[in-house]
Amino acid sequence: MFETAELGHKIAKEEFKAQVPDLRRSLLSAQAQLMQERYPVILLFGGVDGGGKGESANLLLEWMDPRFIRTHAYGVPSQEARARPSFWRYWRELPPKGTLGIFLSAWYSAPLLDRVYGNIGEDEFDEQLDRILNFERMLAEDGALIVKLWMHLGKDAQKARFEALEDDPAQAWRITERDWKHYEMRDKFVSAAEHLIMRTSIGRAPWHIIDGSDHRYRSLKMGTILLDAMTRRFRQEVAKVAPEAATPDGVEEDGLHGVLEAVDRQHTVLSQLDMSKSLEKSEYTKRLKDGHARLNRLHRRAKEEGVTTLMVFEGWDAGGKGGAIRRTTAALDARDYEVISIAAPTDEENAHHYLWRFWRHMPRAGRMTIFDRSWYGRVLVERVEGFAQEPEWRRAYAEINDFEQQLVDHGIVLLKFWLHITPDEQAQRFESRRETPHKAWKLTDEDWRNRERWDDYELAVNEMVERCSTEIAPWLIVEGNDKRYARVRVLEAVCDALEKRLGSDGDRNASKKRKKKKKDDQ
Repeated sequence: MFETAELGHKIAKEEFKAQVPDLRRSLLSAQAQLMQERYPVILLFGGVDGGGKGESANLLLEWMDPRFIRTHAYGVPSQEARARPSFWRYWRELPPKGTLGIFLSAWYSAPLLDRVYGNIGEDEFDEQLDRILNFERMLAEDGALIVKLWMHLGKDAQKARFEALEDDPAQAWRITERDWKHYEMRDKFVSAAEHLIMRTSIGRAPWHIIDGSDHRYRSLKMGTILLDAMTRRFRQEVAKVAPEAATPDGVEEDGLHGVLEAVDRQHTVLSQLDMSKSLEKSEYTKRLKDGHARLNRLHRRAKEEGVTTLMVFEGWDAGGKGGAIRRTTAALDARDYEVISIAAPTDEENAHHYLWRFWRHMPRAGRMTIFDRSWYGRVLVERVEGFAQEPEWRRAYAEINDFEQQLVDHGIVLLKFWLHITPDEQAQRFESRRETPHKAWKLTDEDWRNRERWDDYELAVNEMVERCSTEIAPWLIVEGNDKRYARVRVLEAVCDALEKRLGSDGDRNASKKRKKKKKDDQ
């Protein structure tokens, strides 16, 4: 989930200075509109230690009118707070209508720390998160705009930030022994934070994960997210009473939004891949043969033990999904698997929730089902092509995470592959298809149209990975310019996942011996 926030986004100092005046002007305009529209804005900061939460809050007070902003930071509850229900101290400091409230270390902090320190189990953690969801839902239904920002740092970047602050006499006080202790517990924090974000990022109050490694990028991203949320809310209010009314002054398309999008496009999970990876034919043949033998053995065990496997293949047109699927299923008995090809929904499917048609294809125990395209169409093609409205695809991330959680909780082995190729490689494959009679049918006018939206799709993929690459169901992005490398990479990943779930043959033999010895002893 945090891969996209560890890519090292950067904004040049000159660009930052050029963009800040427009952003400040737009934020002040939005703040003036807020005072007229009379609804409260709740800006909630979360994230890793050193991620820039306090600095970002201070910057907003500098950029906007501080007379109509209240900042609240929470530590250990006071004796007065402990004598009351835990949410009392948050309720009493909620911002009045027409103002902005900034909350640091607020209602998410205690559940997260309790989970990391082992004071509560997962069930109680979920209960506390559900209580937060009810709290936020109540505020949103009463008219509040809730904006939640998760300020993130990669492990190396976090360590470098701590060391830099310690070396600065004026800033050294910011880093405590507790910060370093939490750094050593980072893996636990990341796991718990992922669960927290996945469970509480809902349509009315989604989390926005921000790369905090560069303070200029972090600042512009933070300000733009807040501005966009306020502007979008204003448009919704205006549309209720005067659909043709003008919206408040905002940043021009070729201004800050263009700058940030350009930086984000340079630092997507796809842009960081090494697309030169390849396999010689001899090595490919050997690894393919070994992989087939391994997968056949593992799947027979999975069938025997009732372990279901579900695979999702997404990727660019001509990205190699079909070839990877065929090389994987070549190791299996045709009676034990099914490939589901997903196209545009039928009238019957459109009459249901978009997940309905995927629930219908859930395999029974011990079988394997492969989706060639999947439920991620909601946040990819339906998002980019406008088939789903923005509220629909935005809430889909939480819906998909919940759906996949149910699958994994049931014991299903879930694998998700994005097969990536470069635009030049795609063009070559399109031309090859056009010139090959038995492949020409694969190439459509829609494929050529989709190439024109490449940048939009890449940003959609980046957000999909950011929001839906979870600890229980991570995305595996496969470098696919070389078909041989991609096919073996997929095949071996399936084998690795099944082996992790089933244990190695040695584990199995040892288990059988223990069971036999126990039976003999009886």
